[in-house]
Amino acid sequence: MIQENINNLISLWQVAGNSVNSYFENENFNYAVIENSDWPNRIWFDHDVDNKSLNAAKEFLSKQSKNLTVPYWDIYDSYSDELFESYGFKIKFKQIGMSMKLKNKFDFKKRLTIELVSNEKEAQLWENIYPEAFGYRISKEILLNTQNKIDYYLASINDEPIGTAIVYNTGNVSGIHGVGVIPSARRQGFAEEIMKHVLNESINVGMKFSTLQASDMGKGIYLRLRYSEDFTIKNFILD
Repeated sequence: MIQENINNLISLWQVAGNSVNSYFENENFNYAVIENSDWPNRIWFDHDVDNKSLNAAKEFLSKQSKNLTVPYWDIYDSYSDELFESYGFKIKFKQIGMSMKLKNKFDFKKRLTIELVSNEKEAQLWENIYPEAFGYRISKEILLNTQNKIDYYLASINDEPIGTAIVYNTGNVSGIHGVGVIPSARRQGFAEEIMKHVLNESINVGMKFSTLQASDMGKGIYLRLRYSEDFTIKNFILD
């Protein structure tokens, strides 16, 4: 499921970028840069890196006003860290690519109201709380322009929004992204409830697998749900 995971993630960035005419490709790398949003704002390679592609990426990044993230899926056994470092890149954060075969639906106590974002008011609420959970902003324009392709969930308790999720399906793979809860609502099992809800929805529409990318600190919830750890994503920035 490694390639399926990567393909889902890349396609998500492409859809988001294309929604505001901000996705581009060249012979060395692809990128999505959105001015009024902190996401996707990435450049990535559809092959292992080499001197030519890294030099081109460095030149491009040095001219950008935003500090773009450069994800590298560590699947080539080529020790490319040293090559990145030689061009002035440093690791900003790492993620673990994880996957799971979808079988039986999850039972859980329903405490939250979890609904799809379907209008501008809901998109604004989603945009407002997402940075509280993740520390960066996704513009509501992206939500409104892509809601026919990407599912954005808003989780609330007593009519107060407390959490988010993004679900993007490619083929028979359901990519789960952006599952987060605001600090005041943490340590109550709400993130796991959101996960179980969206996984059940994925099963409802016939998805066979689920993929995601987790931080090392946050992977525990996914291991409990029976995801497996498949590969590492090293996210670089130009130092």
